[in-house]
Amino acid sequence: MTTPSTSRTSSTYGLSSEARNLHWLLTNLVEEVPGIQSVAVVSSDGLLLLSSDPARTEESRTNRHRPAKGPRGSSADLATIVSGIGSLTLGAAKLLDHGAVKHTMVAMDEGSLFVMSISDGSLLGVHGSAECDMSVVAYHMALFVGRAGHVLTPELRSELRKSLEAESMGSPR
Repeated sequence: MTTPSTSRTSSTYGLSSEARNLHWLLTNLVEEVPGIQSVAVVSSDGLLLLSSDPARTEESRTNRHRPAKGPRGSSADLATIVSGIGSLTLGAAKLLDHGAVKHTMVAMDEGSLFVMSISDGSLLGVHGSAECDMSVVAYHMALFVGRAGHVLTPELRSELRKSLEAESMGSPR
């Protein structure tokens, strides 16, 4: 298994150790939990911060005419969905006066969507296949949130945003 300090792929090269650790945690989440198709970490203002599939995101930008499994195959699309569900459930919680939303699960015929609060309004969204075990996914998401929540500072969120912007423009960090 690769550790965060030794994992230096093109997507993490030049990032701080905290950013590399978050990438590593996200990669482990996807690799360890059967049925996870896509994962996105979204800031409180709805911007994609971290994704499990940057290659699929780039592919979806260049090949929009080919249908892809999932939310158009794009992490940006998953981030939009996660942000919208997060906003909707936050509004519902305020109207119902029952406290903060911890997580949301949507079970569909051919897949599942999970949204969990991380910290400071940030959200973790997971798109799973129909065969995924929802309780296992929720458990591993909670582990991710527990490990990542305290390091997702405003500075790190800014670094992750800049990193994604640089990737999308094809420029080095």
